Amino acid sequence: MLTPEENEVLTRVTGEAPMAKLMRQHWTPVCLIEEVAEPDGKPLRVEALGESYVAFRDTKGRVGLLDEKCPHRKASLVYGRNEDCGLRCLYHGWKMDVDGNILAMSSEPEGSPLKDKVKARAYPVKEWGGFVWAWLGDPKEVPEFDPPAFAPTEDTPVSILKIRVPANWAQIHEGQIDSAHSSSLHSSDMKPAKVESAASDDKSWYRPSTDKSPRMQTQTTSYGFHYAAIRKPIKDAKTHNYLRITEFVAPYYSLIPPNNNYKVASVIVPINDDETAFHFIAWGGPNVPSTEEWRRFAHAVPGTDIDHKWRPVRTLENDFLQDREAMKEGDFTGVKGIPNQDIVMWVSMGSRVQRHTDVLGASDLAIVEFRRIMVDAANKVAEGGKAIGTQEPRVPQAKIASHEGVYPKTVDWRTLVDAEEKLDAAE
Repeated sequence: MLTPEENEVLTRVTGEAPMAKLMRQHWTPVCLIEEVAEPDGKPLRVEALGESYVAFRDTKGRVGLLDEKCPHRKASLVYGRNEDCGLRCLYHGWKMDVDGNILAMSSEPEGSPLKDKVKARAYPVKEWGGFVWAWLGDPKEVPEFDPPAFAPTEDTPVSILKIRVPANWAQIHEGQIDSAHSSSLHSSDMKPAKVESAASDDKSWYRPSTDKSPRMQTQTTSYGFHYAAIRKPIKDAKTHNYLRITEFVAPYYSLIPPNNNYKVASVIVPINDDETAFHFIAWGGPNVPSTEEWRRFAHAVPGTDIDHKWRPVRTLENDFLQDREAMKEGDFTGVKGIPNQDIVMWVSMGSRVQRHTDVLGASDLAIVEFRRIMVDAANKVAEGGKAIGTQEPRVPQAKIASHEGVYPKTVDWRTLVDAEEKLDAAE
């Protein structure tokens, strides 16, 4: 368990909090590309790490990210006019381009020198892997963008669902790296089956194991850590293990073991201390579902399961629309959709878990590792150090991958990860 002071370090992600400073040393996925797809379209309010911004795509198709408030009198630019390669504030007609340059000051005398003395705060952005990424850190130290493992190339197929969750980032990450819970919470959707390795169709995911009590082993990396959940397989249980190896890439995402059709990742971005933008991703396999198919599979369809601001219709106030009759008939949770089942657990904990009161077991080894690594990493930043995953020698994110499969018991799961890294290094 963590002390209350350590829990503050882990969960506070706004202002000058150490974890906020750590996150600002990484490129941050601040919104989906689909949210700013239209040139001269509606500006988008973007919220991340306790701050508000405005994103827009200009007439030439360039994406800009500015502070939400106009530098003049601090009215919101979200309601501004996006036209003629700039965003014009409604209040007095000040107009800014994607670089923050002031193009017009309707309220000022013609020829006023003020226009050349003022600039809106603009943030470097990169469109990649379905996201708009922004550099929210020191503008004098903008690093080269490193493509994430779930989109190693620009043409990697990626399908993303997004849900705004009223819970702190850390408990959501802990849920994504917790392999043990899937055998219970998701048992109606992740079904034991006589398959050679993890498989999927448009109804369920399938695993070659009935084992609900995995043995956990972890290994620290320069970018976070990876761990193996070791289960007994249905076939050859005396001589083989079923291995599921998950990667946590600090601070924003995890790579979940793949199935036969596609790979899986989760991207978790704090909105503030008590809300989080949760993204669940199918990517990079022989049969990646379309975005629409993926959202239907997960019961995260805009207009049906979530509203126009990505908030779920299933809430604590309506008991997450849990179907008790379906539970009587065999459905384990009475809640449709793997992410929605997770959200019930995350939100029911309260917006920020008080970790000094929880009781951990052997299956929580990855949770212990996550807490230790991230608290230590935040404290290091508070002392003036570099953020985890940013120091040399660095592992390019594109070289990181999750794994799963049935292997002889003589195989050490760490060699599977090492073998891939050595292969990548030789290429």
